[in-house]
Amino acid sequence: MTTLIDTKLTDPLAALHTLAELFSWRVKHTPLASAYLRYDENGERWMPISWQAIGDQVERIVHALAAMRLARGARIAILLPNGIDAVAVDQAALALACVPVPMHALDNPASIAYVLADSEASVLVAQSSAQWQAIAAVGMALPALRQVVIMDTTGLAPAIGAEHPVLAFQDWLIARTDGEPGLRYVPRHDDLAALVYTSGTTGKPKGVMLTHENVLENVKATMQRVAPRADDVFLSFLPLSHTFERTAGYYLPIASGSCVAHSRSASRLPAEMKAVRPTILISVPRIYERVHGVIEAKLAASSLKLRLFAMAQSVGWRRFCRAQQLAVPDGAPAWLDELIWPLLDKLVASNIRAQFGGRLRLAVSGGAALPQAIARCFLALGVPLLQGYGMTETSPVVAANGLDDNDPATIGRALAGVEVRIGEMQELQVRGRSVMRGYWKREADTAAAFIDGWLRTGDQAVIENGRLRILGRIKEIIVTSTGEKIAPSDLEQAITSSPVFDQAYAFGDNRPFIACVVVLSQAGWAAMASELDLDPEAADSLRAPAAAALALERIRELTKGFPHYAQPRAVALTREPWSSENSLLTPTLKLKRLNLANHFAADIERLYQR
Repeated sequence: MTTLIDTKLTDPLAALHTLAELFSWRVKHTPLASAYLRYDENGERWMPISWQAIGDQVERIVHALAAMRLARGARIAILLPNGIDAVAVDQAALALACVPVPMHALDNPASIAYVLADSEASVLVAQSSAQWQAIAAVGMALPALRQVVIMDTTGLAPAIGAEHPVLAFQDWLIARTDGEPGLRYVPRHDDLAALVYTSGTTGKPKGVMLTHENVLENVKATMQRVAPRADDVFLSFLPLSHTFERTAGYYLPIASGSCVAHSRSASRLPAEMKAVRPTILISVPRIYERVHGVIEAKLAASSLKLRLFAMAQSVGWRRFCRAQQLAVPDGAPAWLDELIWPLLDKLVASNIRAQFGGRLRLAVSGGAALPQAIARCFLALGVPLLQGYGMTETSPVVAANGLDDNDPATIGRALAGVEVRIGEMQELQVRGRSVMRGYWKREADTAAAFIDGWLRTGDQAVIENGRLRILGRIKEIIVTSTGEKIAPSDLEQAITSSPVFDQAYAFGDNRPFIACVVVLSQAGWAAMASELDLDPEAADSLRAPAAAALALERIRELTKGFPHYAQPRAVALTREPWSSENSLLTPTLKLKRLNLANHFAADIERLYQR
């Protein structure tokens, strides 16, 4: 006998078809539960905000937007830091079948102006008047822009021309253009839920069209894989302009009823992890690398602590492998590992977990490949780290590991409803309801992105026992003038595994050999300068041949596992960190290779003229 089960009763999300419905459903079902934690600067504490309070704020913005009588699908550009205001504006736009255009609050004015023009945004909601003044100063024509709304009224400038009236947020909420009632559209599942501009690692960003169905299907599938709970606390760090954070750190907590605290800055993140004590952390590899680097620096002064740390990693990694049914490295038998682990946990592992707040039950790494040494370290010490894979065009999660099915050498298994296959040149290709509609106003680019209905990811991969393993990026493969092929990200990870090198950029396309530019850490450069009897504060010291030679010697040691042709043969040194603010990194801290090539063009030419 077959029993039919109504999925609408067993899974309330099954009946929801838009992100607006998801938010309304959450507010209705848990109105008094904590939705967000907002930092109170005066009281220096995190204050809870209920779902009902957020719902009320969203409705006020809906009323103001409706009064503008915008067309269905009008673009609403959001240039706000992560926080409740950004969430409320996004939800209001979705509720009216408008299209949020999220932008990175720290992006440069020219890039922002380009997105405003390309998206034909009708409304811009920005944090400060200074932001808008800088955008306007670019001089780009913005004929579609009807209204600029400023959150922080400090130094608010008067309206700049009739084309782009500027209003303070509170004034805009009560303003009326005429006496007619507001215009409200109800969103459909196939309406656009976001126009997300790709990071542009190699050129101008493209607007990725994601529908309500795309994103909501990805949220539902991610729920099945990582199972967040109503009592979870997320610490949101990545910009809400990035699809990884939008889906996993914003819409997913709405679906699960979890609470979210928005980090105020990267520099405050370590302190915030201890104050908020998150149970779920979603971040990119660079953040885990930084924590690992701080730990290594603290241990360097004590040989005893280093030995204990190494022992804890060895024992912990064997225990993890046994629990996950992975190949167990040679070492002590299981009974001995279990016997000594409580002591190692008390002396070492618990202290490492305390750096994350002490109660993490899930830490997700995505956006780029996580170095294996870092993954093994944290997993061995009891940090529940999961690696996943996705891209903006897939809303974004394609595959991820699970707590009970975790092989850190892979990106896990494809999510429910996501099909994957391997095409020519070992390219990973994806099909499913979470795959984008296409690129905004770029029909040729959209056509080129698909083959037989499958999205071409541009990443090389293999499928092993149902799990995906990424091999490299097809477009980023360096082909030297001698015909050798090298994946630069692998080299860069090997180099930055040393605390001496904070960042690395490898290159050599159509050149006779591989070279690199590295950002030296403060402690690493101080030690190198002392060893060479150089003044670490003198600019000329970085260009000293002896400094480059010593750095190259260490880089060769770090990359000795690579083929000879893949090892860098020249290096340029710098102390200036690369960031999204100086346009050398994407918002998720990936290298902008074209920008780096232009920024260091003179140094690169010098390296190859020797």
